[in-house]
Amino acid sequence: MRLHRLSITAFGPFGATQEVDFDALSSAGLFLLHGPTGAGKTSVLDAVCFALYGAVPGARQSPGASLRSDHAPVDLPTEVQLELTVGGRRLEVTRSPAQPRPKKRGDGFTMEKAQSRLRGYDPERGWHALSKSHQEIGEELTQLIGMSRDQFCQVVLLPQGDFARFLRSDAEARGKLLGRLFDTRRFAAVEERLAELRRGAEARVTAADERILALAQRIAQAAGPVGAEATPVAARPGEPGLAEAVLEWAAIARSTARERLDIAHRVVAWAEGRQREARHALDAVRELARLQQRYEETRLRSAALEERRPEHDRCQKELERARKADRVAPALELREEAERAYRAASDGLGRARALLSPELRDVGADRLAELERKFQQELYALDAAREAEERSARIEGERVRLNREAQADDELIREADVWLADWDTTRAALKGRIDASQEAATRAEQLAGLLAPARRRLDAAGRRDALATDVQQAEERLTGAREQELDARKSWLDLRERRLRGIAAELAAGLVAGEPCTVCGSADHPVPASPGDGHVDRATEERALAAQQSAEEARARAEQQLGLVRERHAAAETEARGDDASASSTVAELGELVDRLTGEHAEAHRLAAATNPAREALTAAEREHTERLEQRQEAHGRMSARTAAREALDAEQARLEEQIAAARGESPSVAAHAERLTRRVARLADAAEAVRTEQDAAQRRKEADDRLSDAAFRAGFDTPEAAAATLLDAAAQRDLQHRIDTWQAEAAAVADRRAERDAREAAEQPAAQPSAAQGEFETAEWLLREASSALAAADERCGELTRLSRQAADEVRRLGPVRQEYERIARLAGLAAGTSADNERKMRLEAYVLAARLEQVAAAATARLQRMSSGRYTLVHSDARTGGRRAGLGLHVVDAWTGSERDTATLSGGETFFASLALALGLADVVTEEAGGVRLDTLFIDEGFGSLDDQTLDEVLDVLDSLRERDRSVGIVSHVADLRRRIPVRLEVVKERQGSSVRHRLA
Repeated sequence: MRLHRLSITAFGPFGATQEVDFDALSSAGLFLLHGPTGAGKTSVLDAVCFALYGAVPGARQSPGASLRSDHAPVDLPTEVQLELTVGGRRLEVTRSPAQPRPKKRGDGFTMEKAQSRLRGYDPERGWHALSKSHQEIGEELTQLIGMSRDQFCQVVLLPQGDFARFLRSDAEARGKLLGRLFDTRRFAAVEERLAELRRGAEARVTAADERILALAQRIAQAAGPVGAEATPVAARPGEPGLAEAVLEWAAIARSTARERLDIAHRVVAWAEGRQREARHALDAVRELARLQQRYEETRLRSAALEERRPEHDRCQKELERARKADRVAPALELREEAERAYRAASDGLGRARALLSPELRDVGADRLAELERKFQQELYALDAAREAEERSARIEGERVRLNREAQADDELIREADVWLADWDTTRAALKGRIDASQEAATRAEQLAGLLAPARRRLDAAGRRDALATDVQQAEERLTGAREQELDARKSWLDLRERRLRGIAAELAAGLVAGEPCTVCGSADHPVPASPGDGHVDRATEERALAAQQSAEEARARAEQQLGLVRERHAAAETEARGDDASASSTVAELGELVDRLTGEHAEAHRLAAATNPAREALTAAEREHTERLEQRQEAHGRMSARTAAREALDAEQARLEEQIAAARGESPSVAAHAERLTRRVARLADAAEAVRTEQDAAQRRKEADDRLSDAAFRAGFDTPEAAAATLLDAAAQRDLQHRIDTWQAEAAAVADRRAERDAREAAEQPAAQPSAAQGEFETAEWLLREASSALAAADERCGELTRLSRQAADEVRRLGPVRQEYERIARLAGLAAGTSADNERKMRLEAYVLAARLEQVAAAATARLQRMSSGRYTLVHSDARTGGRRAGLGLHVVDAWTGSERDTATLSGGETFFASLALALGLADVVTEEAGGVRLDTLFIDEGFGSLDDQTLDEVLDVLDSLRERDRSVGIVSHVADLRRRIPVRLEVVKERQGSSVRHRLA
């Protein structure tokens, strides 16, 4: 990774934009970043870290702190832009933190969100945008650099103070720093996972033991008194031997319960025999008591039956007389019906005579009929007068109709005159509409010819823009495919080289004793080569080759896809230009053109569509013109005809009035006179009919009296009234018959029961005592229930104990694998946590990994420390335990002058500086190798040089200067004045009132 250019705007102490040219500073290999305290030397490094990771180093990223410069104008946004080369790619990353900005409207500020932009450089295309997403940019840069922010701050921005503390700190503090740099969280996660698995397995074992104890408690509850005879289980959950104790205790409880069950069976058999004997005795006593009670009931029913005999005889006689009276019932009903008809006829005659005049109320039916015929003849004579009166009324209606028609014709003539007066103007307007519609049709055809090409250009422009994105994506895929091909080819070549180095072992694997070697031809193979660490076989190389060929094919497909997309993009661009090949229109411009042409075409089409309606309107207007002329002429003719009709109606009306006046008499009209005559005729007819009806009803009543007297005499009654008094309805007769039948049925039943011999014999014996037999039976029943309950309880207890014992045995079988798994996991967790007796040094897994890393760092740091200390000091890793602490992260220094090994905390200030510098450079090499071998071409060392003497300073600078052999550039951050003389290339940070600024001092 090499830094090229850094631009800082309104960041930290820098109020304006400052440019740092790392290419110019790195040309000498070693440059100095100096300036007074507080000028902003470290802020330059913070800007580099912020551009790459979106945050400054952790020690200076305090909560609530703002990266914006207090010296910057309010309208100048904070921004950091860094240009660098990493992973073979030239990139430019620009970041802006969240910051307040002035509102566009009104006063005050609004918070602007953080922004990030990433651009890439292509020799053919120049700078082009890659992403604007914080997440995508962060992932891309972290993947290319191969280090996290903490690793970068320790490896590239070497903070000497941190490493000096690292030398003096204890194992726990070193473990935190190394864990953050080498990301050993996965090993800590393994420890935590093993501990979690151990807790889970322990919980499962405890849960299984608790389930077994719960089953033991349920067995004790099910055993009841039986369980008290066995020794209870005293083990607790998790203790060994719990399962076996529970199974043994359950077996004892089952055996005791089975003995109790056999005893209960014998007790139930004895109780059942006693209950059967008591049941037979109780049944015999109950039968005797039943027969004695039956005989007594028969005697009582016989006495009661004799008491009801007189009532039975009375009901029988009353029923016989009622049945004789039934033969007189039809004559009685006929007499009552004749009486009702006579009364109705008498009432109707009274009402009809009340409607007649006083002199006609006592006349007979013949006189009333004669008067009815007279008035009827007068009514017939009024028919002609009624017709004349109706015709007179119709004449008035005809006059009204003629007046209404005259008004309608007058209105029609006025409307026709008004419409015809505007006829010329209307016809001219309709012809104008037809001409305008024809012109619009011609315009619509022209616009349709322009609209189709414009739409095709718009569609092509949309495809062109979409294909532009596809071209960019295809280029990105091609770039990724090329990188994957290079990586695959590099991996294959590396594996091939490693295989060639170990080819002797591969050939030795095919040697057979007694057969010649394919290389030297000898049949003796005294010392065949053996595979070393990391040996690569033929299959691994072939898989790598296949992966490289697959990546090459993917790259070829990506190139082909890019060519196809570019061709489609060019075709869409050509189609979007259309006839105008000089300029390329945007989608928005072509959309506006299509919308304008569409609107104009729609308007012209709408106007053209009105041609036929306009022609139809003209034809309809001409037709209406002709019709109105005809209607006006016809209306004038109807007016003349109505005048003659009015005169004829007047003459006819006068003649009819004379005829009506003669016929109506004193009535207001002929119809009223006819209605009065009609009512009189109807009253006379009703009165005559009522007289005849009353006479007929009187005759029928007399005939009914005669027939009733004859029927009563034949039925044996002295008078019809006696027969009517004896008559009973059907319900009363059914009630009497029911009483008679009930008495006779009771008499038959009593006679049958008197004939029963067993009842008579039982009555001769002493009175039965069922209560004593019942008491004996209930005692036997209670004993049987108690014995049965005891048997059921014993049987249920045995079944429940068997079921629970089976469940306990199943739980014990399931517990076996769980306990084995727990013991295995607990052993692994103890080893990883350093608490197991098998872990002699009590080292945790993460500490063991970090110890290996620290050993590598010490070895890499020693190479530089010996040069800085003139071969005196060597850093070594120690895994010895100190006090009661765990081992693994000790760091000692070996003094070649004295041959002693001591702790790094005993070094002096200057010795601590170059030891920490060597440690930092060694750590940078190890972390770089850990990150996949990413080349770090730019390093920064922050402070600590003031504690060195001149000789040591020269040695340290020689070591740093040797880094240029690897084409590296090292920037020293210091305010030591002597370094300005020794290092000619400098970047000076100047502290000013309006904000700090940077100045380049090049040799």
